[in-house]
Amino acid sequence: MKKNANTYLFDFDGTLVDSMPSYVGLMLRILDENNVKYESDIVKIITPLGYLGTAKYFKEMGLDKSVEEMVATMHGYAHEAYTYHIPEKTGVTETLLELKRRGASLNVLTASPHEALDPCLKRLGIFDLFDNVWSCEDFGTTKADPKIYEAAAERLGKRVGEVIFVDDNPGAVKTARSAKMISCGIFDPTSEEYREEMKRESDGYFDEFSELLSFECEVR
Repeated sequence: MKKNANTYLFDFDGTLVDSMPSYVGLMLRILDENNVKYESDIVKIITPLGYLGTAKYFKEMGLDKSVEEMVATMHGYAHEAYTYHIPEKTGVTETLLELKRRGASLNVLTASPHEALDPCLKRLGIFDLFDNVWSCEDFGTTKADPKIYEAAAERLGKRVGEVIFVDDNPGAVKTARSAKMISCGIFDPTSEEYREEMKRESDGYFDEFSELLSFECEVR
């Protein structure tokens, strides 16, 4: 009999912390300040890309600034919010503690850079619950690339089908699933319009973080 998967790989923004309004706001602020028009699905596109990937995407959109300058601006806008203000999402600490009690391996994979990620998790008192806290910058690619999920599983000493990935972005959920990882969607208000898409593209979908405690899936 196959065992249930007990290794988790969590997104950060919109999954562990209630940061998506801030994250989206700082990204779109750059476009707005430079009078660059964008489509309504811009959030879905840029969320898995991280700062560097988003800056490159903005460059392709016609923003007349260097990628390096845009990334520096993003870091500047994000520093105070992540270091001092952004809260965890409802039920996160309690759920992580219970998963840990059950023997789960907890890990983070996010598009956010360590300088925003690490201080935020430490301030919230949950950094040490994770076995690994990874930014996409640690892999040199983005969550829009299936290879990042394969690489993360390899670092965990697991097959991709032994890992449960949890994210609020439908693109990341779909990509992780295409890499054969167990892929779960979680609700965030900024992705509400993609709720049905997320349900179709995931192995499980949760309105509340605590619902993870009742999710079971056999390793593949």
